[in-house]
Amino acid sequence: MEEVIEALKALTGKKKVILTRRGNKAIKFSLRALRDLGKTKVLIQDQGGWITYAQYAKELGLGLIEIKTNYGLIDVNDLKSKANSKSILLINSMPGYFAFQDMREIAEISKKAGAAIINDASGSIGNENARIGDIIVGSFSKWKPVDAGYGGFIATNEDYFGDMPSVFSENFTARLEEKIKSLNQRVKFLKSAAKKVKTDLKSFKIIHKSHEGFNVVVKFSNDEEKEKILNYCGKNNLEYTLCPRYIRVNDNAVSIEVKRLDG
Repeated sequence: MEEVIEALKALTGKKKVILTRRGNKAIKFSLRALRDLGKTKVLIQDQGGWITYAQYAKELGLGLIEIKTNYGLIDVNDLKSKANSKSILLINSMPGYFAFQDMREIAEISKKAGAAIINDASGSIGNENARIGDIIVGSFSKWKPVDAGYGGFIATNEDYFGDMPSVFSENFTARLEEKIKSLNQRVKFLKSAAKKVKTDLKSFKIIHKSHEGFNVVVKFSNDEEKEKILNYCGKNNLEYTLCPRYIRVNDNAVSIEVKRLDG
């Protein structure tokens, strides 16, 4: 267990790591901790986030405000107008698994406003984006870069959680350690696979085409374009989800789930 915790400290750049049973638990615990310190509202991106962001904010009695995005990437001017010392920015630093936020600029804006950042680094783990924020959270569930099939984590430098122990089944420790060790290899494989998909579908409207990512989100304007994209997925054994969908994009598109590939 100690090796896993030390590895996560290195990946997040934080001094304290708590393992949880699920990534969702890490999100909820983090929101509760900041609420108890006087934060009263949660800022979330208007698309490209995760389904429990709004759910947990409401359950914990926190106000909820959406930040405008360019298909998941934060509109920094809108963030400037809405962030203040009472707010928590709960952000997916790799929205939809298909692009990276500019977390450095987002962190600068949040710091000036006095807002706290909970960075959901489930997708960005292993990237510099996973090191920016007051609290870093993540999931190790199926189809994540660290796909142990179980668990999550909280990482921070602050004393937000007191002596809260890690709650994690020892049965998964060896598997998690193995998956963390192979993270770089998996990320390289997924990026390469996504790059090939983008090349194959270059005649279509690919959202954030120039960004590195795992998934590839392709817009369609009519049923004919949609069918061509779906036929490509079928021929290449690629799973997909249809949008509009909050956790990807709020537009007519096919999210090609490259991150579900084994390799």
